[in-house]
Amino acid sequence: MKKLRVFLAVAACKLTRGLIRLLGRGGTDFPGRVALKLCPTLLGELAKGVTTVLVTGTNGKTTTSRMIEQSLADSGISYFANKSGANLLSGVTAEFAAHSTLLGRCRFDYALIETDEAAFKHISKYVKTKAVLVTNVFRDQLDRYGEVTHTLENIRLGIANCPDATVCLNADDSLCTSLADELGGRVLFYGVDVPIYPSRVAELSDAPYCIRCKHEYRYDYVTYGHLGGYVCPNCGYRRPTPRVSVTDVKLSDIDRSEIVVRADGTPYPATVNLPGGYNIYNACSAMAMGVALGLDLAVVSAALGRFSCGFGRMEKFRIGSADLRMILIKNPAGCNQVLNFLSSVTTPYIFTACLNDRAQDGTDVSWIWDVDFERLAEMGDVLSAVYVSGVRAEDMAMRFYYAGVPREKIVVEKDYGKLTDALTAQALPVYIMPTYTAMMDLRAAISKKYGFKAFWE
Repeated sequence: MKKLRVFLAVAACKLTRGLIRLLGRGGTDFPGRVALKLCPTLLGELAKGVTTVLVTGTNGKTTTSRMIEQSLADSGISYFANKSGANLLSGVTAEFAAHSTLLGRCRFDYALIETDEAAFKHISKYVKTKAVLVTNVFRDQLDRYGEVTHTLENIRLGIANCPDATVCLNADDSLCTSLADELGGRVLFYGVDVPIYPSRVAELSDAPYCIRCKHEYRYDYVTYGHLGGYVCPNCGYRRPTPRVSVTDVKLSDIDRSEIVVRADGTPYPATVNLPGGYNIYNACSAMAMGVALGLDLAVVSAALGRFSCGFGRMEKFRIGSADLRMILIKNPAGCNQVLNFLSSVTTPYIFTACLNDRAQDGTDVSWIWDVDFERLAEMGDVLSAVYVSGVRAEDMAMRFYYAGVPREKIVVEKDYGKLTDALTAQALPVYIMPTYTAMMDLRAAISKKYGFKAFWE
């Protein structure tokens, strides 16, 4: 009876996914929901015999997963990954079904799964996890996740479901580090030993006080947000010494970063083929996962310069003479890192912000007032114009106005077709900063008109 239910669930999932994609849609989540109706424990059945790697955390999951994916491919490992971004239980189930036979046997040895922080505790119950990577914990979608301590607890519960897994934790994040308390020798810390920006945007810390005694932290250095060399002067809680760390940032420009990563005492020079300090963290975490999986770290470090970025994550579009770069944002920490990146741009450019308030974006958009958009206004003539779009375009326009951007530089265009036409007609580089559903809609408009690959490909 169970085999029959698995067969029917996988068949229904594959059929539904195929039909949806014929219609030009992603088919990332709904097919999984159909399958789970027929067999609620389907993920557990499909994941049998598959070695699973889980990546979770607030920011950087997708890019880090693409780095790890390149490492697995270059290492000759048989794997699949949920690169479409389907990171809830239903979406992950659909990905396993898509890569399994009708009888429920997965065709790959490894599964690389990016998982939503809240879904992690559900997904981890059904898979055989070899390694878990936690990127960071920041304030994000308060209407869904609540405060950072709630997100932290969700991750803690997920890790508890993985008793045999090596757990890679960000040593620079005082919240992440606290997860190590019950894990003993299964923890592998990674971090950045040096500052990564010559100057940073003004940021509110999501964790200014000690998670143990509530005393204010002291920092030897800060990389961004609440990340860095923290120590509590009251109880002594401090950043642990990481096993894998970035010891030098030799170059960080608008195209790439050149770094040195030390792992188990051996230095590995690496070029990260995406800009931004947050991608230096992603690269370091990918190296940590390489250690956890026993990969050749020379292969992993080389992969950092070869991987393809996830859709909307520093994704480039060359359309005629126009250069567009799309950079997904979803919370103050991530948004401020985009501004840190843009502060290194010295030639004129066009900036575009697309703000939605749908469920996948977070319905509370008040976080835009915690972002240092004043840094953009201070760039003067380097900031040529600002386009705003999305459901909450007017809110975004007001935020830029109060940040000091001249009114005549702000253009409101809520029609994505017209916005695409306006942006692709620009002679200057265009940097687009959308929230999730805005990114999906705008990217679909660009892909449909100019023939770029679909997001799930």
